[in-house]
Amino acid sequence: MNKQKFVLIFWGVIVGACLLLVGLFSLIAAGKIGYLPALEELQNPKNRYATEVFSADMQSLGRYYRKENRVGVQYSDLSPYLVDVLIATEDARFAQHSGVDFKSVIRAVLTLGKAGGGSTITQQLAKQLWSPRANNIFERAMQKPIEWVIATKLERLYSKDEILLMYLNQFDFLYNAVGIKSAAQVYFNTTPLDLKCEQAATLIGMCKNPAYYNPIRRPERTVNRRNTVLNQMCKYEYISQSDCDSLKALPLELNYRSVDHKQGLAPYFREYLRQVLTAKEPKPNHYAEWNKFQYAIDKEQWDTNPLYGFCNKNTKPDGTPYDLYQDGLRVYTTIDSRMQRYAEQAVHEHITYLQQRFFIEKKKKSYAPFSRDLTTEEINGLMTRSMRQSERYRVMKKSGMSDKEIRQVFETPIEMRIFTYDGFRDTVMSPMDSIRWQKYFLRCGFMSMDPHTGHVKAYVGGPDFAQFQYDMVTTGRRQVGSTVKPYLYTLAMDEGMWPCDQTINQSVTLIDGNGVEWTPRDEHTKNLGDTVTLTWGLQQSSNWISAYLMSLFTPEQLVRLMKSFGIKGPLDPVVSICLGPCEVSVQEMVDAYTTYANKGIRTEPLYVTRIEDNNGNLLATFSPLTHEIISEETSYKMIYMLRHVIDHGTGVRARFRYGLKAPMAGKTGTTQNNSDGWFVGFTPSLVSGCWVGGEDRAVHFDTMSEGQGANMALPIFAIYMQKIFADTELGYTESEPFDIPEWFDPEAGCQ
Repeated sequence: MNKQKFVLIFWGVIVGACLLLVGLFSLIAAGKIGYLPALEELQNPKNRYATEVFSADMQSLGRYYRKENRVGVQYSDLSPYLVDVLIATEDARFAQHSGVDFKSVIRAVLTLGKAGGGSTITQQLAKQLWSPRANNIFERAMQKPIEWVIATKLERLYSKDEILLMYLNQFDFLYNAVGIKSAAQVYFNTTPLDLKCEQAATLIGMCKNPAYYNPIRRPERTVNRRNTVLNQMCKYEYISQSDCDSLKALPLELNYRSVDHKQGLAPYFREYLRQVLTAKEPKPNHYAEWNKFQYAIDKEQWDTNPLYGFCNKNTKPDGTPYDLYQDGLRVYTTIDSRMQRYAEQAVHEHITYLQQRFFIEKKKKSYAPFSRDLTTEEINGLMTRSMRQSERYRVMKKSGMSDKEIRQVFETPIEMRIFTYDGFRDTVMSPMDSIRWQKYFLRCGFMSMDPHTGHVKAYVGGPDFAQFQYDMVTTGRRQVGSTVKPYLYTLAMDEGMWPCDQTINQSVTLIDGNGVEWTPRDEHTKNLGDTVTLTWGLQQSSNWISAYLMSLFTPEQLVRLMKSFGIKGPLDPVVSICLGPCEVSVQEMVDAYTTYANKGIRTEPLYVTRIEDNNGNLLATFSPLTHEIISEETSYKMIYMLRHVIDHGTGVRARFRYGLKAPMAGKTGTTQNNSDGWFVGFTPSLVSGCWVGGEDRAVHFDTMSEGQGANMALPIFAIYMQKIFADTELGYTESEPFDIPEWFDPEAGCQ
């Protein structure tokens, strides 16, 4: 072959290849080959962002997401190290190219990738956003030119800073840490803005291959990769050689926190809020016949509460409803992270102590953990019911196993891990015994709110969300016992009676609606026949004085008043309602008691102040609903009597055992057989309520000294208030007085 012919063939091949490439890229740009996103999609990439929940003091409480725990950040929220590390490691000529760095491409081809890859940050972003996973080298090779076209279009649409930000917000750092904000929190418990240089180098080093450079499973390999990244920073003069050497000598110090909705602060509250935000319009046929009252409650919430069903009531600009799990909403709540932490600590401190006392009392008792009043047949019936409610039973029943076969499985010992407050324990027991073991654990509910603004400051639905997910603040309803008595006394005060009014402390017999006599028992027989005041009756929680007041009114009057106080569940208008056999939630009780601290005006709980979209645009604001229930004078009378409960009555251990000196009022409650222990208390600025009991009402202390509300529930309130007053930054003081005018005289009506 002569030289002239060779030159012609050579340049023919070159020109043909160029024309082929031009044709290929033209067809890609025209959308004829591969997938090219439309201009609108390039301008608005469909990023799926988790919804983030914030406390009132701007701490992140948690997120809602389906698959990707991604929360976007702004460029101003990035540490300067992050940008420098990313450019030095992944794309040193990022500022010079227009999406494709041909010099790097040629180098990668000539060295077969040994001197580094040829993909720019923009190309990597294009791959993350629009390239499906390639199954082989050929598919990946075909994707490359498509990514080049997308990269050049991205460079025309976005600034360099915006591209860097999208890349960092998009990358999956493993362990549900999608995006740099989640990664900084998961691996170092910090924010992107506060990342140190070596931390930023660790995270950016993962971008090459997060599974290979996994800091949890492969720390040594991760350190080597981090140091390589630091060398790159030194090479491109982002840091000095001495700084590089110092940083490389540092150990890998992680502060790893796994992402799990069952962990973290306020898990019960976050789950309650999730259900509220995603609620659908209630339909009567979706509720069991015995639960029709819940339909009425939910329907009222749907009609009057803008937060209830927010995601289904409101639509995005495209007309579709908001998706809590991928639209990146920002939900700003009224929860104070410090107060929430104190509430959870108070619950943990007292419940663990109480649990020890419960185990001691029930030790070697054949009926444990149930009441000694139950027969063997009754206990067996409760256990069988619990067995049939278990997931294990449902699965075996669905598979066609007989009851006899299922029972045999449940009574056969196997190896298992069981929960204790000292950690999980490996043991051998039957599934039936494990059900019995779970019933040993006491449950609780606690809520604290501002009576004037309605802001809920703390919400603890149980002792351990990972183990006991049933929420005893809003979902659970239990008999309230003597905490119902203030409503009866309120009825009396509002009808013109006074705290100093007197009556005889003696047994009272009432006739119920069926003409049957009802005579309550009372513990205060030592004062039998004495003349006592109504204040004494409430402070001592006297059943006889309550029965006396009930004789002056009808059950229907009391029920109407309780309904106005916000009690939404079924209330039977019977004379015994004055002793609290009705089932009420902790939320409703706390809501009701705001009436006393707020001069007769009930303030409904407010959980969220505002919601924004993922760009920070305001979508909705929320305000509390208020209801005038009683007169100011009646509220002053009730505060006077309820303060006597704390100062001289059943709640006095808040003073002598826990040393609380602040003006406060409240009421204890204990139901029959000590099945439920209650305390609802308030200061001028906080109303808090607590319930403690077993999963079944048949699980309880055998003795009144251990099982009464003053021992089960009041200590949680007291420990919580100790912590609140000790934290001066919160602004609550023990010197704050109740706002009662000088003209009010609790003895005036009796002179």
